[in-house]
This record gives sequence, structure tokens and C-alpha cells, in this order.
Amino acid sequence: MSINKQYHHFGIHVFEDVPDTEWIPVNTIFLNNPNHHPQRIEWILHPEGTYAADAVFEPHIAYTVDDLAAAIEGKEIVIAPHEMGGFCQCAFTREDGIQVEYIQLYPGRAWFDDEV
Repeated sequence: MSINKQYHHFGIHVFEDVPDTEWIPVNTIFLNNPNHHPQRIEWILHPEGTYAADAVFEPHIAYTVDDLAAAIEGKEIVIAPHEMGGFCQCAFTREDGIQVEYIQLYPGRAWFDDEV
């Protein structure tokens, strides 16, 4: 079965401030909108004290898909499907040595702020 997927962003965790991020309370992180970055990078800033001392943060590649369940079927699940910020359902898998995020956008939505 072929899954229709489109590159959305590459997520990189950082621990110092980067420009154009906004607070995302549902995740207790700061994010930029990767739609506004020339390379579609998502900077993920974790403020001190918002994560466990033994937390491991890995980069990830993200794709939008039409069918989240089909996209992750049979794959190693890192983070189970969940609602994200009112604009999508998403899940993380591990494939070929890297975390992969699959995003199923809600109709008419694009990001937390929908400014694409």
C-alpha cells in the first residue's frame, strides 16, 4: 500500500533561544513555524525545568499524510497518535535510525497559528 506523504519539516531540539519562536503551552515548549523557515526547520526550545533530567531529544523528519493510521501501520511507535494544538493528529515512529513524525492536518488548518 502506497502512502501519500509530503515533506513538512525537520525538527531540531535546542536549549538556547532562537528567533521567531512562540510558546506552545500544550507541549511546554517554544516552537517556530517551519513554514516560515527557508529550509523548513522546526526549532524546538525546551525551557529549563520543563523536561526530565534523563530526557533524550532527537531530531526528526516530518511528513503530512492523508491517513495517519495507515502511515504508521506496522511501524515502531515512539510517540502514539495524539491531538496537537488543535490543528492536527500526529504520531512519531522510528525508521531507518531516525524519528519520523507523521501529521494529519485537520481540514483548513496548517499550523498552530495557521499562518502559512
